[in-house]
Amino acid sequence: MVNDWSLAFFTLTSSYECISILVITTDALNFRQSPVSEQENLAQRRQNVEFFLCAPASLREKIWRFSMRDLGVVETILRNRIHFFQEIRDGIGLREKMRAMLISSLVFMALYGAVMGSTHSLWQALSSAAKLPVLFIATLFICAPTLYFFNVLFGSHQSLTQNVALILTAITVTSVLLLSFTPITLFFLLTTSQYQFFKLLNVGIFAIAGIMGVRFLGQGMRIVAAEAEGDSARRRVLRMWMLLYAFVGSQLAWTIRPFIGAPSIEFELFRQLGGNFYTNIFASLGEVLGFFVVR
Repeated sequence: MVNDWSLAFFTLTSSYECISILVITTDALNFRQSPVSEQENLAQRRQNVEFFLCAPASLREKIWRFSMRDLGVVETILRNRIHFFQEIRDGIGLREKMRAMLISSLVFMALYGAVMGSTHSLWQALSSAAKLPVLFIATLFICAPTLYFFNVLFGSHQSLTQNVALILTAITVTSVLLLSFTPITLFFLLTTSQYQFFKLLNVGIFAIAGIMGVRFLGQGMRIVAAEAEGDSARRRVLRMWMLLYAFVGSQLAWTIRPFIGAPSIEFELFRQLGGNFYTNIFASLGEVLGFFVVR
C-alpha cells in the first residue's frame, strides 16, 4: 500500500499520469471496505492505470503539442502579466488568448475536481471533474454581462470580449493555484478520514485561490482602463461585482453539489435542494471544533 501512495504523489509531475492519481487513490480508498484480496486489488489498479496510458503514441504526441501551446498562456500571465493585460487592452490575439485560458482552466479544474471526488468513489471523482469546470464557466456567463454594462455606464470603452478575457484571466489564475494545492489535498485525503474537515479544507483552498484570482482581475481592469474616465467609480463597481460573483458561485456550487460526497451516502450526481452553502459551512466548522455533530 505504501508504494501505491508514493506512486500517486510521483505521478502528479506528469500531465498524462495525473489521470492515474484518480484511479490509484480511489481504488485504494475502496480497498478498505472491499473483500477482494490485496493481490487482486493491486492488479486491478495497475490495469486501470494502463488503460488510461495506453493511447497510441501519435495521439499522445498530438495531445501534448496542443496542450503545450495552450498551457503556455499560464506562464505568460504569471511572469509577464502587465504585457498580457496591455495586449488585451489593445485587442491583440483575444480569441487565441481566450481559447488558451479556457482550455487551461478546464484541464486544471477537472484535475482538482477529480482529486476532490476521489475521497468517495470513482463515479464521484468523474462527476466532480466534470462539475467543477462547469461551475466556474457558468458563473462567468451569469456575471460577465453585469460587469460589462456597469463599466460602460461609468465611462469604460472595453468591449464585452475584453471583459470576458479579463475574467478568464482571473479564472485561469484560480485554476493554476488550485492545481498547485493538489499535493496538499492529496496528503490530507490519504491521512485523514474526517469528511467535515476535508470539506472545510477545500473551502479554504478555494477561498485563497479565488482571492488571488480576483486580485489579478483588479490589476487587469486598472491597466486596460487606465486612461478612461470614471476610474474610481469602476473600482467600486468591481468590488461589488466580486462579491456578487462569489455569492453566485457559492450558490451555484450548492445547487449542483456534491463535489466531495459524504462517505455515509451512496453516490449521487445531484442532491435535493435544501439549506444553503453558508449554514452548511458553519455546521461543518461546529462539528470539526466538537460543538455538535452534523447529520
